[in-house]
Amino acid sequence: MSSLVYHIVSGQAFFTGILLVVTGTLATRRPKGLLRRLSTIMILLGWIAVAVSSTAIPYWIYALCGTATVMWLATGWLPQWRNVSLIAVLLCWFLSLAVEIPHHVSPQLEPVPGGLKTLAVIGDSVTAGMGGEDIAETWPKILAREHRIAVQDRSHVGETAGSALKRLQQTPLDSADLVLLEIGGNDLLGSTSVAQFQSDLDALLSQVAGPSRQVVMFELPLPPFYHEYGRAQRDVARKYQVLLIPKRVFLGILAGEESTLDSIHLSAAGHRRMADTIWEIVRPASRQ
Repeated sequence: MSSLVYHIVSGQAFFTGILLVVTGTLATRRPKGLLRRLSTIMILLGWIAVAVSSTAIPYWIYALCGTATVMWLATGWLPQWRNVSLIAVLLCWFLSLAVEIPHHVSPQLEPVPGGLKTLAVIGDSVTAGMGGEDIAETWPKILAREHRIAVQDRSHVGETAGSALKRLQQTPLDSADLVLLEIGGNDLLGSTSVAQFQSDLDALLSQVAGPSRQVVMFELPLPPFYHEYGRAQRDVARKYQVLLIPKRVFLGILAGEESTLDSIHLSAAGHRRMADTIWEIVRPASRQ
């Protein structure tokens, strides 16, 4: 995985874009010369970086930021409005930062009374594995063996939110202290519409969420202009109080040396890294 792809799909391009826009805006305080022309280019590149990051902040925040930026550029020759429009630009973009930054912080699980004994995993082929000869154990098996946790592995090759829901309706989960979902990649890359994905995910989370159970889910790494899938996932997760693991965590595993068989599906080394990463996330729940 190239560093540029990682930067975009992980959502980090959003922060780069804001830095470019804010720096360019401050630089346009000089009304003439090369610096002003360069600053306008910086603002344009910043907006492009924000757009391709597919960051699912509310549309009204995007509208505020866009309006404030346009006002700043339009009032550059009107000294009486320049300070007001500058403050508006800075406030809007700092607001977008405040809304997005929490989604890039790893979730903190609460200790399970009596310690974590059972973990249920719902996933697709990233978790189930592709049956490669070099894969002796998938990451749920490694986790169960090394940390003495009963793991209900409900992962299947080609799984979508909709197919996972059907399986769960036919065979409900046994009692589980914690549920982890690695799901949605096949919806995103397949033919599932945003509306269908949101409906399926809503129904799926309604099946696994409960007052005495913690649920955590990998946030989907998003290609450029796939904002709506991310927005749907965040909305449903918020509805059921599901904690999201930042997408940079999953991408960090894929970007590891020899971690994948085909840039997506995990190799033996990838399953090892995934098991270690998941344990660091769920370990606080195991503390008594």
